[in-house]
Amino acid sequence: MKFKLLGVFVILLSLLAGMAIGCQAEFTPGTYTDDAGRGVDIDEIPQKIVSFGPSITEILFALGLGEKVVGVSDFSDYPEAAQSKPSVGSAYAPSIEKLVALEPDLVFTLEHKQLNSELEALGITFIIIDPKDIEGILRDIELVGMVTGTEDEAEELIESMEETIDYVLDLVEGAPKVSVFYIIDATDPTLPWTAGPGSFIDALITMAGGENIAAEATEAWAPFSIEEIVSSDPDLIIMQTMTGGVPTVSIETLEEHPIWGEMRAVTQGNVFLIDGDLVSRSGPRIVQGLEEMARIIHPELFE
Repeated sequence: MKFKLLGVFVILLSLLAGMAIGCQAEFTPGTYTDDAGRGVDIDEIPQKIVSFGPSITEILFALGLGEKVVGVSDFSDYPEAAQSKPSVGSAYAPSIEKLVALEPDLVFTLEHKQLNSELEALGITFIIIDPKDIEGILRDIELVGMVTGTEDEAEELIESMEETIDYVLDLVEGAPKVSVFYIIDATDPTLPWTAGPGSFIDALITMAGGENIAAEATEAWAPFSIEEIVSSDPDLIIMQTMTGGVPTVSIETLEEHPIWGEMRAVTQGNVFLIDGDLVSRSGPRIVQGLEEMARIIHPELFE
């Protein structure tokens, strides 16, 4: 009887050990290539992570790594839990003293020459996350998953994002193109800033069945003269909201302006607001921005 009980006990221990191993995060030590083409050696799962970039912060929290995040950059306001994390400044104005005091195992950062050089000089391990397109965002989520032992979570997140992308692309396929002017900042209404080629916003407008009238602008973020806007006569005007949920100018201001107020999009009430973070941050919520953009451009497809 004793031997039978001992056998059962050994089997139970084996099962429990197997379950424990199965529950461990998947991680393979190795050299990982970041968005700057750097090879970064990661020998073990990082336990203390700092994020220099709101979009990077969103990726980390989406993968369930919130407890391991010990510091975030300014404007890392999503999700709400990120707001309680210590700030280390921004990639453009970092607080190196605060960063060093946090003793991170790994820093995820945007590509910024001065900050990247300082991290290298301090011997701090860092990975540059700075995607240039939607596919790049998906690849970076996969990369973050691999180096943090959250590969399964990253795969699930990517699949969910790809489902939303496919849903929108299928929905707008064959729909008539709608011309769009996107306003980033219209503090000077005669020379507003817009999104040109190479920006996520330009890509989202196209994916959502629109036609960006600033697609031929010289830069991803560029001033666009009011004469050019009048000449293009866009079907829709989309203004992004800033922190606090307000745009740089109100729709009423455009309606009262002597030139804007005469544009077809304004007179027909086709001026819309969109959360700027959804369409400009290179994180998981970019697909929410895509769907919201499509709902604005082709509302008839969502009825």
